[in-house]
Amino acid sequence: MTGAAPLTRMLDRGSTLFLAMLCTLGILIPLSNLLLPETSAFHVPTYLVPLLGKYVCYAILALSIDLIWGYCGILSLGHGAFFALGGYAMGMYLMRQIGTRGVYADPILPDFMVFLNWKELPVFWYGFQHFPYALLMIVAVPGVLAFVFGWFAFRSRVTGVYLSIITQALTYALLLGFFRNNFGFGGNNGLTDFKDILGFNVQATSTRVTLFSISALFLAAGYLLSRAIVTSKFGKVLIAIRDAESRTRFIGYRVETYKLVVFVVSAMMAGVAGALYVPQVGIINPSEFSPANSIEAVIWVAVGGRGTLVGAALGALIVNFAKTWFTGALPELWLFALGLIFILVTLFMPRGVLGTLGDWFKRKPRAPKTNGAAMAPAAAE
Repeated sequence: MTGAAPLTRMLDRGSTLFLAMLCTLGILIPLSNLLLPETSAFHVPTYLVPLLGKYVCYAILALSIDLIWGYCGILSLGHGAFFALGGYAMGMYLMRQIGTRGVYADPILPDFMVFLNWKELPVFWYGFQHFPYALLMIVAVPGVLAFVFGWFAFRSRVTGVYLSIITQALTYALLLGFFRNNFGFGGNNGLTDFKDILGFNVQATSTRVTLFSISALFLAAGYLLSRAIVTSKFGKVLIAIRDAESRTRFIGYRVETYKLVVFVVSAMMAGVAGALYVPQVGIINPSEFSPANSIEAVIWVAVGGRGTLVGAALGALIVNFAKTWFTGALPELWLFALGLIFILVTLFMPRGVLGTLGDWFKRKPRAPKTNGAAMAPAAAE
């Protein structure tokens, strides 16, 4: 029974419902695409599967931001950098799988290197033909960058808006670097024209639905990891840092260490999200480093509900669904709509959609209980 208590605390009713819905969708959507005829009302079109998979990857990114912002008070406006680095690591593996099937049929060099007259493969591309090495880089590169950045920023006690600006400068610096052709990552065109992953055609329907299911599985794993962190003693210290950092430091906690650890974990989660994103959309380019993307991801968390985890994932789905609709129907109005959504949420739902719904259900009046003793006087009269 003592072992079941932490699990019960970690998986409350909302968590169980979220995971159950996620598992159900992760199974039903692929099955409806593969098994149901296209004439069926419940058939999910093939083009919609990678789009939904992209939404799930964005939900993982939102989850990573909520972990540091909602529970530790670290507002990162550059988390898109970690997302993009994980995406580039996966893109480099996919590019090494093309081989002689490329436009220039070079067995080693990617097409863009042949076009730019590169004579040999850069050292930092070595090893990416092996999937286990690529997996290691997907988490190691964002994790190391987050560690180095966090080590200096947190030990210098940079907080608040100053930290947010520095994170934004970090992703902008990477944006400028990756745009350069001599950087070795495809310049402004990025990495694209992928053929297969682990020997499976990335364009095949079976591969697409598998990638969607894997993305849903990693979203569930990311949520469980985040819940385990925030419901532990470590998580309680994070919340204390968020609410009163100076007081937490004065009572003896090494605030910088706690912030550094959770920041690195969050960056690794963002890297995994980026790696799952690339094979489903078929391209990764420097635009993913854009500060606007990182700011938009923060808006997802604010819309869904900061400090709720489930709300962050929900906000990513809501905002990106709205983006898909607006950019198709009224593309010139999307940025105005995004700004309006953020303003309305800030003014009328400061705790986000999920937090507001939770408050509404808590304030909802309950029907007064009636019993025989209370009815007796009325009956006597």
